[in-house]
Amino acid sequence: MPETSSGSWKPSSGVSPETALSGGYELGSMLGVEIGIAGKTEGHTGKWKITKFEKTPLMSTYLVAFACGEFAYLASEHKSIKTGKTVPLRIFAMKSQIKQAQFALDIKKWALPIYEEIFDIPYALPKLDTLVANDFDAGAMENWGLITGRTTAYLYDPEKGSLVAKKRVADTQCHEIAHMWFGDIVTMKWWDNLWLNEAFATLMGELVIPDYIWPEWKVRAQFLNTHLAAALVLDSQRSSHPIEVDCPDANQIGQIFDSISYSKGASVLRMLAAVVGEDKFLKGVSIYLKKHLYGNAETKDLWAGISETSGLDVAKIMANWTLKIGFPVISVEETDGKLKLTQNRFLSTGDVKPEEDETLWYVPLEIKTIKDGKVSVDHRGFSTIELNAETVGVYRVSYAPERLMKLGKEASRFSIEDRVGLISDAATLAQAGYAKTSGTLSLVNELGRIETEYLPWSQIATALSKLIGTWWEQPESVCKALDTVETSLFRPIVDKMGYDHGPNDAPDVKELRTLAISTCAAAEDSDVLAEFKRRFAPFLSSNDDSQITPDLQRSIYVNAVRHGSVQEYEKILEVYNKPHNPSTKVDAMYALCSTRVDELLDRTFKMFSDGTVKTQDLYLLAFGLASNKMSRKRNAAWFMDNYDEVVNRFGDGFGISYIIRGCFSSLTSYEDLEMVKNFFEDKDIRKYRLPLFQTYDTIRASADWLKRDQQDVDAWLKENQYF
Repeated sequence: MPETSSGSWKPSSGVSPETALSGGYELGSMLGVEIGIAGKTEGHTGKWKITKFEKTPLMSTYLVAFACGEFAYLASEHKSIKTGKTVPLRIFAMKSQIKQAQFALDIKKWALPIYEEIFDIPYALPKLDTLVANDFDAGAMENWGLITGRTTAYLYDPEKGSLVAKKRVADTQCHEIAHMWFGDIVTMKWWDNLWLNEAFATLMGELVIPDYIWPEWKVRAQFLNTHLAAALVLDSQRSSHPIEVDCPDANQIGQIFDSISYSKGASVLRMLAAVVGEDKFLKGVSIYLKKHLYGNAETKDLWAGISETSGLDVAKIMANWTLKIGFPVISVEETDGKLKLTQNRFLSTGDVKPEEDETLWYVPLEIKTIKDGKVSVDHRGFSTIELNAETVGVYRVSYAPERLMKLGKEASRFSIEDRVGLISDAATLAQAGYAKTSGTLSLVNELGRIETEYLPWSQIATALSKLIGTWWEQPESVCKALDTVETSLFRPIVDKMGYDHGPNDAPDVKELRTLAISTCAAAEDSDVLAEFKRRFAPFLSSNDDSQITPDLQRSIYVNAVRHGSVQEYEKILEVYNKPHNPSTKVDAMYALCSTRVDELLDRTFKMFSDGTVKTQDLYLLAFGLASNKMSRKRNAAWFMDNYDEVVNRFGDGFGISYIIRGCFSSLTSYEDLEMVKNFFEDKDIRKYRLPLFQTYDTIRASADWLKRDQQDVDAWLKENQYF
């Protein structure tokens, strides 16, 4: 809030004048008003001031924030389209970083009027600041009027930053601004309705608003590869939880900030918006917000608002989507020109029990057909049909193998969203045992001949990466054959597109080029690795990084260390210690995790405990080491050997959940599963029970898949002459 007065600090009557902190600070209000120095506290060498601020509106205590430090700032302003008032906008960071904060500041100026227009509610406070913090446990936090977050969330270097880094800043800033309405001016009644905050901020901040500002990013289709995918992965596990989940104590609260509350919640809202129409959906949301301004709300209040504009009984339609665990798979049978659809709960292990399969969900079917080359929604006399058109529904679709291949041949006539959903469903159903993995491999081989868009290719890369990651302990001949599958698909794209972006390349063209090159490098394509080595050489010898483009930076760093020696490792360690932006530091960390030299891996593992890596970033180190086949099991052993230190270091923060996933979720055998379960058997797991059980389910699903389809994959590879 704005400063109203300031004066020298004095201890209150009856309190001994003890030193409040070990050092003094010169303070200024978050509006940047300079306050001079007005004296000292008795017996203290520090110089202190007390600053008073205007009274806040009603707000939840968890939203209150104060920031104290020597920050630089950038400033702009927002003129409310509802009130005409001018709202100061600022972003604060360390002086050395402030130039990289301009993009995040610009986003506030662009996004605020869109939010005001959509919700028909002005931004409520007299200013909106953002603080970039060097140490921050979470990604970002929606403190009302003073948004806070880590450096990777808000800093973007326009000269050295990648498109991925730019999109992350955009998503984070738009997400947190959405919270000024969802969570701040209207707050959930209790944590069992956390999703009202996070799902809406995800939907609005990472889909609706970015689509207004950057339509060229195709975020509506991108949402499928990020949030819908994450939701379906986690919610396919027995250890998942409903969107509305009981939170009896603080231990439970910290564990539900996950892909269910964020991504499934947002996906369910996206589905509802498609059913009622986005305009009616957003008008209903506006009604909901206006009825509960400066107060608390729960799910039924939201449904009431959308029911008012749509005329539907939204509470009845949506009850099982928020109150029940899981989602369905719709199985499609075709007989004599007719369709028979069957709904069952989907589990990643494919072994649903009768008592787990009692929920019936309201499902928007949306059937799209092709006849004589024309797309329509009338399935009479169909030639090609596709269920869940535009992939708006939160469910999987299971086709017979012959229908799946026919869809693959006709895929170019469907939308990007349709193709992404088709590939995702086919791959996931194979992993769970509803189909054979050979069918997925045949599908992606077919699509590889005709696909031209980044997002479907990204889904193909994800499917193959999951397969290769699960098959990592198979004979070397099998692993190399799977690498060859990848290069046979992606190398033609590299040959066609080259390594450098053109000045007029669209974002998705840049993303496809980056994906193809990085995938070929991961599959150890010799020509791509030679090109990487050529580009890295000037940087290694003379610090000339002009050949290392921002979008390829991580892949070049990783492969330099993976295929290099001490010299390359030391060079990337220099980058890690003195990065030119936050995302470069993360890229360097992943590279240091990729070495295949035992002595260098020893050095990387020491980073867990020598203070080189901040506690907030240790989970990134764990995920990086898990991506290296040489360190995957050692990564798990490190956690178990240092359990007490890890628990003490993370305390009550989110980090313990992340690092458990990082250290164990890449394991793929039943023996590994038993080892992990035996280790945690006598541990107090109350603060991380959900992520731990989800990790168990992940390992079990991988082991089941491998056992079930190992011979099937071998046979397909031989039949298609990959070995």
